[in-house]
Amino acid sequence: MSQQSSPHDGKHFVVQKGKAQCNQGDQFPQYKVTSHQKHFWNDSDGNNDFLAVTEDDLQFTPSGPSFGKCKLKPSSGGNLPCSYAPAGKWQKTYDKVKIMDKKIVTEVSELQCVVGGKITIKDHGQRGQMSKKNVKNADNKTVQHINPLVNMQDYKETVLESEIDAY
Repeated sequence: MSQQSSPHDGKHFVVQKGKAQCNQGDQFPQYKVTSHQKHFWNDSDGNNDFLAVTEDDLQFTPSGPSFGKCKLKPSSGGNLPCSYAPAGKWQKTYDKVKIMDKKIVTEVSELQCVVGGKITIKDHGQRGQMSKKNVKNADNKTVQHINPLVNMQDYKETVLESEIDAY
C-alpha cells in the first residue's frame, strides 16, 4: 500500500516570527500565536519566535490594519487601511500533526478575509543553521568534496577557539 502524497510534503511548519501576506495589502505582519504557549518548532530553548502557528491563530503583529493599505478600499487619497476580518479558521492546514487538537499551519495554508483578500504565507519563519556539534561531527573529506573551498579542519579549529573564548 503506497502512501498518498500531500500538498504539505516538503513544506515547513509556520512559526510566530514568520510573515503573512494578503493579496490585497501592502504590508507583511508577523503571526501572533494565541492558541497555546507550549509547542515550538526547532527551538529547544522555548523562544516565543518559534511557537507553532495553528488553525486558530488569527491575529497578527502589529495589530490593527495589519496588512497596510487595502486595494479593495480605494479612495481619492489612495487606498484606505486594511479592515482585517478573518472568515473562519486557516484552511489547507496539516491534519497529521495537531497541537491541543488544532491543525498546523504550513506554507500552503490560506486564510480568507471577509473583505475579499486571501492571506497566505510569505515566510514560514524557520531558518536552518549549524550548531557547534554539527561542525565537530562533520566529516572533513565529505565536506571537501561538497565544497572544495572550505578547509573544514581550519573551520573546526576556529569554532573550538570561539567556544574557549566564550568561557
